[in-house]
Amino acid sequence: MRLDRRQILGGASLVALGTAFKPDAAHAAPIQVVAPMPAPTWALLQRELIRANTEACEAFYARYFDERGYFLCFERWGANDGPDDAIENVNGWPLLHAIGAPDRIKAMYTQAWEGHLRQFTEAKTTEVEIAREGMFFKEFNVQLDWQHHAEEMTLFNVQGLSDPDNPRFRDRARRFAGLYMGEDPTAPNYDPQHRIIRSLMNGSKGPMLRKATALDWAGDPFDPTHFFMEHGEETYEQTLQHYEEYTDVVGDHPLNMFSTTLALNAFMLEQEPKYRDWLLTYIDAWAERAKANDDILPSNVGLDGVIGSAADGKWWGGAYGWGFSPVNPVTGKREDRNRVPRTAMGFFNAYLLTGDDKYLQTWRAQADRINAQKRTVDGKVQTPTMYGDDGWYGWRDGLHLNNSLDIWWLSMKESDRRRAPDHPWIAYLEGRNPDWVEAALRADLGKVAERAKAQREDTTTPDTRLADGVLDVNPCSVTALMHQTMGALHIARPSWAPSSANAGGSPLFARLRYFDADARRAGLPPDTAALIDRMTATETGVTLINLSQTEPRTVIIQGGGYGEHRIRDVQIGESRRAVNAADFSLTLAPGAGARLVLTMDRYVNAPTLKFPWRR
Repeated sequence: MRLDRRQILGGASLVALGTAFKPDAAHAAPIQVVAPMPAPTWALLQRELIRANTEACEAFYARYFDERGYFLCFERWGANDGPDDAIENVNGWPLLHAIGAPDRIKAMYTQAWEGHLRQFTEAKTTEVEIAREGMFFKEFNVQLDWQHHAEEMTLFNVQGLSDPDNPRFRDRARRFAGLYMGEDPTAPNYDPQHRIIRSLMNGSKGPMLRKATALDWAGDPFDPTHFFMEHGEETYEQTLQHYEEYTDVVGDHPLNMFSTTLALNAFMLEQEPKYRDWLLTYIDAWAERAKANDDILPSNVGLDGVIGSAADGKWWGGAYGWGFSPVNPVTGKREDRNRVPRTAMGFFNAYLLTGDDKYLQTWRAQADRINAQKRTVDGKVQTPTMYGDDGWYGWRDGLHLNNSLDIWWLSMKESDRRRAPDHPWIAYLEGRNPDWVEAALRADLGKVAERAKAQREDTTTPDTRLADGVLDVNPCSVTALMHQTMGALHIARPSWAPSSANAGGSPLFARLRYFDADARRAGLPPDTAALIDRMTATETGVTLINLSQTEPRTVIIQGGGYGEHRIRDVQIGESRRAVNAADFSLTLAPGAGARLVLTMDRYVNAPTLKFPWRR
């Protein structure tokens, strides 16, 4: 079909209309966009942010990693500065590549991941018994809690976005999931009868079924005066004292729900039902416990499956529980360290698999229960964050809003939007903040520059640097790109508020995702940019542009981070084309761009890591 001048000047046009309405439209000829679009500032800023991120990450990697991918630091075991922190230094890099950064980003973070597995398999403790033969066993941390395991898995849990066919990733996805499904006899973490993970402390050598000691948490003796210490300890004795009250670890804890992302990874390889079944069975058990506990997730479930039975009958008991307020030896004051409010990830994983609102309802009901305790002090509403022998405590200003915007993003229900706070990105999507797009990109460019400068000015050396010493220098800043291009949450490093923070290890929760059809890789093709300006339960508005004036670009647009959304049709101007699949192709002529409106059915497909051309 020939395009006349009126069609070209009037907006982007569709060709091959004879095939446009075939049910298998995802594999039909690409939609052709030929109408020129002047390069908008946001598109130029997006490409500049990708370039700046890439350049700064290369300099960071050259400074802090060696040719083996080992992080150059003083190697220690422990919850403060252990192996999880070493690999966290490249957090965000897989997402940067999946957005469209060059393949050298993938080469660096892959080398870092492989390197840290070898590095901490070789690294051994002298006094901490579980790690005397290596901090890793079978390429997984021998035994720690899932606040730290999840941080460790932040890279791995999105590695499949760009590298789903990597045989090492595929093997690990299954083996790591098996550690928590009763498939590895050397790691009896899971009890299928009671549907519990048997300890807060667990890993590739199984669960800790005794009282934990400060040494278990703090690691071998060392002199901290040469290092940056996140909690301010000046002596090793203070490091031990920090963990003196971290003793009650036997039994299940909501933090263990972070392990479900391992089963999600394994399921998305070939959609084997056993991984889905285990994940839903385990999350259902926690939902039932919350229901039985006045809608509050208990922080201890004993080895007999009874709420609180390993904590003197207290549902709020245990390390990192509702009543966990240990003394900080640096300040001498008790600090509230309840980690239950960070554990929505397990329910979100179940929602990604099913689209079943009941998994969001558990979290809503808990918020309602907490907010029902509100009080007013000096004219300010306060809600509790903790619960102990004397009832609710740990009061903070405002309502309990943990993950409320995330829940709205998943459900798209107006009732959930009313429960959630405002946010600049959401205000933009609702038409109330038109300046956000450029402002957010410029802010992230500023972060890249600031952190690159901090790296250049850093005076630490490997023998004076702990694994967490330069986490804040990692220059990768992708939040604005994730919001704008993919309509994605960034749960691992949330953008709304610290109170909604999760411990890390999130899969990708995205409205759209892109693939370079010519290079056969994940991410936007070179020179292209994308901006989502509207998201509802059934529609997504997105503008795509090709900034190259000489080369066409073909992009595959996918519904959801893992093809979980079906795209019913796509409209450009007055033209509409049926899709009825998880993805479709769009060819942008040099300098061309268009705004698309996609009609979608969300969470109707089983999520998959397979690239579109391999399905």
